[in-house]
Amino acid sequence: MPSLTRKMKKTGAGLRAVAVSAAAACLAVTLTGCGGLDTTAPSAARARPAATVQAARLGAVDCREVKCIALTFDAGPSEHSARLLDILKEKQVHATFFLLGKRHIEKYPDLVRRMAAEGHEVASHTWDHKILTRIEPDEIREELRRPDDAIERLTGHRPTLMRPPQGRTDDTVHEICREEGLAEVLWTVTAKDYRTTDSALITKRVLAQADRDGIILLHDLYDGTVPAVPGIIDALKERGFVFVTVPQLLAPGQAEPGKVYR
Repeated sequence: MPSLTRKMKKTGAGLRAVAVSAAAACLAVTLTGCGGLDTTAPSAARARPAATVQAARLGAVDCREVKCIALTFDAGPSEHSARLLDILKEKQVHATFFLLGKRHIEKYPDLVRRMAAEGHEVASHTWDHKILTRIEPDEIREELRRPDDAIERLTGHRPTLMRPPQGRTDDTVHEICREEGLAEVLWTVTAKDYRTTDSALITKRVLAQADRDGIILLHDLYDGTVPAVPGIIDALKERGFVFVTVPQLLAPGQAEPGKVYR
């Protein structure tokens, strides 16, 4: 019979292995609830109609009745954004852009104006992509206010949505977003296009994960992403999906500042 010492060593090793696996899983799926992140699904938002929602925000699409999906792009504008806007216009698709301030909004102000003028939702991805959970509250406010100020100057509309870098958020971030009038938007579909330039692979990953009320995360600054967009749009339209912006996905509900949507 194994000694008590051996049993304890085995048990300890097993517990350590479980802990390591759990930590790895949590890191890999940061946005699926590890750490107790409380998120609101689009269907739950739609179940609470907002009296102030404008008809124009809902548009001709009612996601309570049709199979909607939202195409979102992070960390632009970039040298590829003009081509992306051409594709979206040709395909008659509106997207949500979570824009970076430093080296992006600053560098491509005309593209920011064009995004808004062509009916896309223009939102924030912070000023300098700092991980908000690692910085002080005053720095968080600065990361949120600077891009919002810049977008408002360019478009006349102050963003109501933001996406935290790497999806990392916590109670402090929620509270500051509430103060700033911002709701946080995460995602349900990722192609991990920051790891590949293979457009076919990006398309395959998106199509494998797409579902009703999905929020697709892509980055228009990477070389392989924009070439994948036409195929993604065509394939999902064939499956009966209707592309909408994030506000349209939530309507007739409305994103509430300080809440996290996914």
